[in-house]
Amino acid sequence: MSSRLSRHSSQPAATRSVAGGAAASSSGPDAAVSPLKRRLAVAAALLVGVPGAVAMTSGPVAAQPLQSHCGTETGNKPVEGFISHDELRRSLAQIEQTSGGKVAVDVAGHSNQGREIWTARVGEGDTVVLIQSQIHGNEMNGTVALLETLKKLGDNSARSAEIRKAVTVVAVPRLNADGGELDTRQNATSWDDVVADFPQLAGVQPAWNYNSRLGGFDVNRDFNPDLDYVPQPGDFPGNSASVGWYVTHEAQTVREVYRGLEREFGTVDVFVDLHNQAPCYTGEGMDDFTTLSISGRFITDPAQHGNWPKFDYDASRRINVAAYDAMQGGNSPQSKVTRYPQDTNLPGTALGSFALRGSATILFETRGQTQSWSQKQNGMLNKQIEVGMFGIIDAVADGTLAGIDPERYESIPERMNVPQD
Repeated sequence: MSSRLSRHSSQPAATRSVAGGAAASSSGPDAAVSPLKRRLAVAAALLVGVPGAVAMTSGPVAAQPLQSHCGTETGNKPVEGFISHDELRRSLAQIEQTSGGKVAVDVAGHSNQGREIWTARVGEGDTVVLIQSQIHGNEMNGTVALLETLKKLGDNSARSAEIRKAVTVVAVPRLNADGGELDTRQNATSWDDVVADFPQLAGVQPAWNYNSRLGGFDVNRDFNPDLDYVPQPGDFPGNSASVGWYVTHEAQTVREVYRGLEREFGTVDVFVDLHNQAPCYTGEGMDDFTTLSISGRFITDPAQHGNWPKFDYDASRRINVAAYDAMQGGNSPQSKVTRYPQDTNLPGTALGSFALRGSATILFETRGQTQSWSQKQNGMLNKQIEVGMFGIIDAVADGTLAGIDPERYESIPERMNVPQD
């Protein structure tokens, strides 16, 4: 594994196939099913060789009716079956080696406790997709799915070569490295650590997203659309409707990755953020549990946060539809996708801040966190994320993304609480 940082040029690409504006043919569920079937046919092969990846060797997982137990408890070893920091290091090194260097792995930063925060880059296309996983340490399915995606993108298939020619994918497989080891939503940074880094904050009330009991931050509230922002005492403690401050190492690391990609490409076309949600939701018109919720809405009024002319909500809606279409495979559990609640105004999230800067954004919220799912269930959840990501990547690579009607986003079933008797 190399130690270099992401390669950046000082000039943006001259010719762009921007996600929201490339000329394209029509797109829809039928267009997405064929590559989906091809990928599912090699699912077992894709899952070989990565610690923590679990193969689905005995058929699909049946949908769970709402009357069944939904898995709210955690096991005695909640992270068993997922990937430790050392296993992630080995997996990324293996992917880089197996790809023959087509996947380049770098250290982009370090956590407060000194753990590496890695990036992996594949492709040379002039449209860039930035994918981030595990900003919350106990939300782990996306990391495995992202590793599988990198393996596929770095292989020798003709399709992967086509994608690499059209798209550059940059991945942050585990942003919250400390939280991942501790199995906590928060990172492992204290307010005293922040004051040591930013002495101007001495005596200031801690940020609203700081958990004093656990001694860590919800990193996904520490972002600001102004990449040059310097923390100011008068901006604390803030609230959920305010921008963040880049006081955590994790947010600072992603900021610099994003900044570098902007310098190279002009705009970071697509930003994907992989999360987990509680396990016991359903969807409008469903009689079983939803396995995934997605969203492209994080900003109520972009003008409230300054002048951000590149903000493009329709671009976000298109990539959500592309992901949704890819996961609609008959009546399989992979099709139980819902739309995350839309009454959100979160400019301090990575999704909110990067949307303001012009990225088409999508949130993946997979069912459960470090719940005690069976290996088969976890394998299905991981594969669902992978299929959804490839739905976006395929649509970008094929030029079909711009042909998607953004209004179709509004027809994705809404996520709902399970009805109570």
